[in-house]
Amino acid sequence: MPKILVLFYSKHGATEALAQHIALGGQSAGCEVLLRCVAPVSNNLEALESPIPKTGHLYVSKQDLMDCDALAMGSPTHFGNMAAPLKYFIDSLSDLWLKGALVDKPACVFTSTSSMHGGQESTLLSMMLPLMHHGMCIVGLPYSEDKLHTTMTGGTPYGVTCVSGERFSGLSSDEQALAKAMGKRLGQFAHLQAK
Repeated sequence: MPKILVLFYSKHGATEALAQHIALGGQSAGCEVLLRCVAPVSNNLEALESPIPKTGHLYVSKQDLMDCDALAMGSPTHFGNMAAPLKYFIDSLSDLWLKGALVDKPACVFTSTSSMHGGQESTLLSMMLPLMHHGMCIVGLPYSEDKLHTTMTGGTPYGVTCVSGERFSGLSSDEQALAKAMGKRLGQFAHLQAK
């Protein structure tokens, strides 16, 4: 059974909600799904936490990346880019890059913003760059997904998104459907990778 790693950083729950729905989509495609997060960092860009979080999902390990057949990676948008904790983790992966450990694995990206025009697409595009350096194959969400044509909240062809607003109360039905579709599509590519 192919394995999808859904890796994310989430501070207030919106990005985690997307991760959970992407995981459901991956499971619907017949994949094993592993949800992992990254540890917060200090202003000095040092990891703050012990290796095991007190609550929530476990922190990701390099072995998780090596063992997966596909990756979904998400972060809230911070000034049009991914959050520092996710970038901190990505910057620690030079040894995997040297080995070519992620070459040809399918990957997708996802993000959340507090406003509709808060930098979703720039964040998604910037998250793709390190994955491309690792030789991963980027999987987007095609416009054959009807909800991309009608959503009034989150959703892009570059990856799934959500608009959390000041008081996040959950994903819209469009955001949920698009996240599940993204997970299912990634799962289909994971099956091809695992052959």
